[in-house]
Amino acid sequence: MKALRDALDKVHPLVAKGGPLAFAYPMYEALDTFLYTPGEITHGTTHVRDGIDLKRMMITVVFALIPVTLFGMWNTGYQANTAIQSMKDAGIDHDGDWHHDIHHMIGFENDPGSIADNFTLGLLHFLPIYIVCMFVGGHVEAVFSVLRGHEINEGFLVTGLLFPLTLPATIPLWQVAIGITFGVVVAKEVFGGTGRNFLNVALTSRAFLYFAYAGQISGDKVWTAADGFSGATALGQMAGAPAVAEGNPAIASLSTIEYVWGQGEPITWMNAFLGTIQGCIGETSALLCFVGAVILIATGIGSWKIMAGVIGGVVVTASLLNGIASDTNAMLAVPFYWHLVIGGLAFGLVFMATDPVSASMTETGKWIYGFLIGFMTILIRCINPAFPEGIMLAILFGNVFAPLIDWFVVQANVRRRVARYAA
Repeated sequence: MKALRDALDKVHPLVAKGGPLAFAYPMYEALDTFLYTPGEITHGTTHVRDGIDLKRMMITVVFALIPVTLFGMWNTGYQANTAIQSMKDAGIDHDGDWHHDIHHMIGFENDPGSIADNFTLGLLHFLPIYIVCMFVGGHVEAVFSVLRGHEINEGFLVTGLLFPLTLPATIPLWQVAIGITFGVVVAKEVFGGTGRNFLNVALTSRAFLYFAYAGQISGDKVWTAADGFSGATALGQMAGAPAVAEGNPAIASLSTIEYVWGQGEPITWMNAFLGTIQGCIGETSALLCFVGAVILIATGIGSWKIMAGVIGGVVVTASLLNGIASDTNAMLAVPFYWHLVIGGLAFGLVFMATDPVSASMTETGKWIYGFLIGFMTILIRCINPAFPEGIMLAILFGNVFAPLIDWFVVQANVRRRVARYAA
């Protein structure tokens, strides 16, 4: 390692300010700080010293995402293998794509009961999405860093993992490239880069794909990585369920929602909580999102007030809407405990809503911001069934209002302080 350190030190004068390759300093700095601790240190006694910096913060978030990511890969393979097995049992031929061809070449079968079989097939779907996202998005960040002459920040490490986890396993790779490019440029770099974006970059990327290429990111044909198979998510099935069951304005058997392919295997609340259901790669397991929440809260990275605010908004809004009888809208009858485990709500409230850049910064504002997101999520899901997944739009809505929320909180504090010392 000393030889590598010496080589980097020799290159430094060439890329330093005034050197012949000064334009390439961001690339040098990114490699240097990735391999070693920064050479610059704080001097004097007027600075607050802390053990946490941007790099450690981003690495902690990535660490919290590891359980969700690993489970997402397994569940992607499990859902695909289960679908393939069901089609075989029904006498339907399945023509595998290149993922399944490679899967067989390395000696695996489509056995949904095999952990290694499921994980490997899921990895073959997730890894290309992740590589394209990191390659394209990383180069976009590097270009802006070189043009502006500032260092490459570690914030993209989180965005580059969050974005693939919010996508279905069957998303075309060229759409992944377009989506991450749009998010990094429009939601981040045009405002100055890391720390200056008022919208969550990963969600902005997904929102672009959601509206520009709806056919590849919604519906019932994109969630299962098996050709010729359609399977809706639990949230999608609820949105399309009959509103009246046996004369009561409620979804039939709320405790279980039948799978589309009719195998008799129900989606129970526990299935949704554990994550063995259809959905985007990283959003299905509320349990592992909770594990990530514990990590973020324990390390002080994620705000528990925002998370609690979102849950409070979901509970209050869903409970109020449960009292509205409807013959046409089944979502009004879905109780809050189902909302918390289906769709991307758990993933969004833990990893997206708590983004320290785009969220509210005042302590009171965090409660209001979180409650607003929870309220809007249920409102979008229930009032507009055309958008059964509401957390994405709700968080972006909250991002827009976060500065205004903080402004009102600060002004309220100022008024109270003025009144207190008026005498």
